[in-house]
Amino acid sequence: MFESLAEKLDGAFRKLRRKGVLSEADVREAVREVRLALLEADVNYKVVKDFLTRVETRAVGQEILSSLTPDQEVVRVVRDELATLMGGQPARISMASNPPTVIYLVGLQGAGKTTTAAKLALMLKRQGRQPLLVAADIYRPAAVQQLSTLGAQIDVPVHYLQGQSPVALAESGMLRSRQLARDVVIIDTAGRLHVDETLMAELEAMEKQVPGHETLLAVDAMTGQDAVRVTESFAARLPLTGVILTKIDGDARGGAALSIRAVTGLAIKLVTTGEKLDAIEAFQPDRTAQRILGMGDVMSLIEKAEATLDRDATENLAKRMEKGDFSLEEFRSMLQQVKRLGPLSKVMEMIPGMGGLGKLKNQVDDKSLVRVEAILSSMTAAERRRPQILDGSRRLRIARGSGTSVREVNRLLKQFQEMQKMMRQMKGMRKGRKGMPKLPFPPMPEG
Repeated sequence: MFESLAEKLDGAFRKLRRKGVLSEADVREAVREVRLALLEADVNYKVVKDFLTRVETRAVGQEILSSLTPDQEVVRVVRDELATLMGGQPARISMASNPPTVIYLVGLQGAGKTTTAAKLALMLKRQGRQPLLVAADIYRPAAVQQLSTLGAQIDVPVHYLQGQSPVALAESGMLRSRQLARDVVIIDTAGRLHVDETLMAELEAMEKQVPGHETLLAVDAMTGQDAVRVTESFAARLPLTGVILTKIDGDARGGAALSIRAVTGLAIKLVTTGEKLDAIEAFQPDRTAQRILGMGDVMSLIEKAEATLDRDATENLAKRMEKGDFSLEEFRSMLQQVKRLGPLSKVMEMIPGMGGLGKLKNQVDDKSLVRVEAILSSMTAAERRRPQILDGSRRLRIARGSGTSVREVNRLLKQFQEMQKMMRQMKGMRKGRKGMPKLPFPPMPEG
C-alpha cells in the first residue's frame, strides 16, 4: 500500500544523506518534499500540516543538526512522528471478562465485511478462542451463503434463522453461543452503498438490544480520504471502538491509514493483507512506520515465520546446511518453507534496506519460484541427491516434465553449484572463527 509513498520519501532522504553536514535550509527542503509525498498519498491536508510542524520543530534542533549522523536523526524523527500519527502503540481487540465477547462488524457494501468476519474468526480461533459467526446481513444477495461457506472452510459455526430480522438474529445468536459454549460472537451486519438513515437506525437497534464489546468499522483502504469521511459518519451514530483497514494489499496510496487516527481518534486495530482467510493481522503503527521508511520489519517477519513454518523441518534443514550436507532435496524443502511465508515481494518489504528497492521487488516474481519447484519436482529423489548424474537426456526429460526449457534447468543447476561452493566457504570460515552466527538460508536463485 505504501510503496509509492516509500519511494518518494526515500528520494527526499537520499538527498540529505549526500550532504553529510545539514543546515536548517536542508531540513526544510526535505520537509517540503515529504509534504508533497504525503499529499500525493491522499493524506488529509490538516493532518499533513500538523505532522510536518512537529517534524520540523524537532528536526531543526541543534542537538540533531550537530550530531555525527544528522540525516539518520531526521529520519528517526519522521519515523517516530509517523508512528505517533498512526496511534503509537498497537490497539488490541478487547475481550469481555464475562463471555461471550460480542464483536459487531459494520461498514458500507464493498468494504469486505463478510470476508473480514471470517478472517477475524480464524485469527481468534488460532489464539485459542471459540468464535461463532452470525449472518445478520439479510439484504445483500448471497451474503448469508457466503458467510456459511467461509465458516465451513475454517470450521467455525455460522448462525442464521430464516425470516428473522437483524436485531432478532443478534439475540438468537447470543443464545446459540451459550448453547455451543462459544466465547466470541462475531456479527456480520448489513451494509449500504452509502451511509443512510435506515442503515444507521438498524445498527443502533442491534447495539441497543445486544450491546457490543467491540464495534469495528471495516473500511476499504483503496478509497483514501473517503474512508476517513465514512469513519466520521459511522462514529457520529455508533459506539465505534476501532477500525479494520481492508485491502491494503491493493493499489492504495496510504492516505486512509495515515489520516484515520488523527481525524477521528479511532485506532486501526486490524488490517487485511490479501484474499486468503489467514491474511489478517494486528496493525502495528511503529512497524508500519519503519516499513514506510524502508527500514524493514524484522519482528513481523520473525513472528510470521514462527507461526507459519514447520519448526522441526526448519531446524533439521538448518542442521544439514550447517554440516554442508545440502542437496537439491534440501533445497526443494527450503523453497516449500519459504513459499509458506507469502509472496516474496511482501517478504522483501520486511527486510531492512529492501523496502525501498521498488525495481528489485518488481523483479522478484513468485511465478519463477513455481518454475524452480517444478524443475526440482520433475527430478527423481536420486537425481536430487546426486545432481552430478544429470546428463543431457535426463535434463531434457526434466525440462519436458516441468514445462520449462533445458536452458532453465542448466541455469538452476549452475546456480545451485555456486550456492554449494559459497556454503562450503562459509563453513570453513566458521571453523576458523569462534562465535560466528549460524549459516542463514541461502539467497533464492532466479527462475
